[in-house]
Amino acid sequence: MVLAVTLPFLTELVALFTVSVFIAYLCYRFKIVPIVGFLIAGVVIGPNALGLVQDQELVDMLAEIGIILLLFTIGIEFSLEKLSRIKKAIFLGGGLQVTITVVLVTFILSFWGIGWNAAIYTGCLVALSSTAIILGLLSDEDKTDTPSGQLSLAVLIFQDLIIILMVMFVPILAGESQSFTEIGWVLLKAGILITLVLVLAQRIVPWILERVAKTRRQELFLLSVVAICFGTAALTNMVGVSLALGAFLAGLVVSESQFSEQAISEILPLRTIFNAVFFVSVGMLLDLTYVVENPLQILGIAVAVVLLKFVISTVSLMTLKYPIRIIAASGFTLAQIGEFSFVLERAGRAAGISPAGLGEPGTQTFIAVAVLLMISTPFMIHQSTGVGKFLAKTPLRHLGSANKKNTDESQKTALEDHVIIIGYGPAGRHLVQVMRDTGIPFVVIEMNPDSVEEMHKKDIPAIFGDASRRHILELASVKKAKLCVIATNDPDSSPRIVQQARLLNPILQIVVRTRYLTEIERFEELGADIVVPEEMETTVRLFSHVLGAYMIPQQEIQEHVKELRAHDYGIVRGSIQEAHLMVLQGLDEEGLHTRAVAVRKGSKAAHKTLEELELRNKHQLTVLAIKRGDQTIGNPSGDFKLQPDDRLVMVGNADQFVNCADIFRAS
Repeated sequence: MVLAVTLPFLTELVALFTVSVFIAYLCYRFKIVPIVGFLIAGVVIGPNALGLVQDQELVDMLAEIGIILLLFTIGIEFSLEKLSRIKKAIFLGGGLQVTITVVLVTFILSFWGIGWNAAIYTGCLVALSSTAIILGLLSDEDKTDTPSGQLSLAVLIFQDLIIILMVMFVPILAGESQSFTEIGWVLLKAGILITLVLVLAQRIVPWILERVAKTRRQELFLLSVVAICFGTAALTNMVGVSLALGAFLAGLVVSESQFSEQAISEILPLRTIFNAVFFVSVGMLLDLTYVVENPLQILGIAVAVVLLKFVISTVSLMTLKYPIRIIAASGFTLAQIGEFSFVLERAGRAAGISPAGLGEPGTQTFIAVAVLLMISTPFMIHQSTGVGKFLAKTPLRHLGSANKKNTDESQKTALEDHVIIIGYGPAGRHLVQVMRDTGIPFVVIEMNPDSVEEMHKKDIPAIFGDASRRHILELASVKKAKLCVIATNDPDSSPRIVQQARLLNPILQIVVRTRYLTEIERFEELGADIVVPEEMETTVRLFSHVLGAYMIPQQEIQEHVKELRAHDYGIVRGSIQEAHLMVLQGLDEEGLHTRAVAVRKGSKAAHKTLEELELRNKHQLTVLAIKRGDQTIGNPSGDFKLQPDDRLVMVGNADQFVNCADIFRAS
């Protein structure tokens, strides 16, 4: 007889995740931020709607894990080095924004008869903006590295730091503690913990992670990262300091290691799952009946919050001496309520304090306003540049600085039109040597910590991480890359890398190394453009494909290949003097910005004419030639209809290729 084991909460978990997936998919289709989808899912399955999930305690427990993972990854991303680099913008701009918002909201609410404690608490809720949504949208619109993007990032960093203190002081605002001695003791413990974390970050944790990374076992690395995350959070909780601070400090510890990016890539799937639960749990609190009964009140408060935060953020950032168009764009970007406000609201609910001290109506108003502003955030960020330019044409332009060094909206150092080399074995090393000698931009992704350390010592741009992970490829600017060369000899990871790279950049040219001729067809089906089996001259063919992609004449490439063979491959064995023979004479700007793009079955480009695709008018891309089988058509006309397996040779800059990527993405 088989005994069936039942989980009492299994049905609720299935309902939670199923509805979340469905609504998040709809949000993706309609270009709405997924976080908004999770909030809506919570409303749908919550007790105030369909009532599919009744066990609020279960959801709350899972949501707490989501908060820990969210703060942990925030800590990793905001490393000590990054904090020191933009510390003035963080502590001056961010500090003023939060302080003025809290003070002004407190004054306004106290004028309406709200108690000081509840007014200060509400000011803290309003002061915070959405790090997750803003950074994601800035990245999508390629605004992260602009001055306005950097200012927004600085303010968000301060908000993410100050939330730790806000959570710690919630019990005091709720009246659970009135003793200044107790407040001082909490701060002292936090100070001791931070000091301990700095020691761990500098000395111990990097040493531990290095030993774990050298085992090359990803499951062990993941377990180690999770142990550091939850272990540090548990330690801080044992001494009476919040889990939120512990999770953030754990991330800060890991951030000082060269393995921090791989740690993020390992933890992101877990964070996504539990963060979904967190936002679902928030949505479950919203009462639709209350929203229907008070639409004008909710809309009015939302507009007031946007105006208030826009003005305060803009005024606060004026101290940094930027032009009005830049600080206004950043101020409009920050004019909403974020996910950490929900973290603070949960802490306040547990301590018995509510927004504006109004109890359940205050909570419902806060949640409704926050959800509405989150939905509006994509529109606000898209329009932020326009708002800044508009104010720059008004008399308000004199309020900003005319400092010329801050007016360039394109201060970028990111890679583009580059080669991503995956693997630093013999073939990868030879390819790196050629890239350095020819001046072609490149970056290497490698899982061997010793090899990464060696490359860093040689000033070779290198990333430690698993190239099959989306985060690692995005860190290598895969969307703006021209080529991806998979020079590893791992039959397990190479197919995953090809699939992930092709998904992220459908116009990327992928060259992959494999062992046998029989694997060529499989890799081509996965999305590889060129497959080089080891049964052939791997290194020489890798060189010729990469040089060919940069428009080096075939005759010149063949001369290089002949010279390699004539010297028994001595050039690729490391002779720098001979390697300089590989310097490209014809590499120019046009060569860097030329891509050979395949038309794949199921893509939007298949069976469409060039005129219908509007490559020139809409994307500013010029089609030089089309190769169909053995035939090459130069300067094709607008009525030329593309077929699957055609290959287009186009000229444009990296941003233009990124914008047209969806046209060539296979369904």
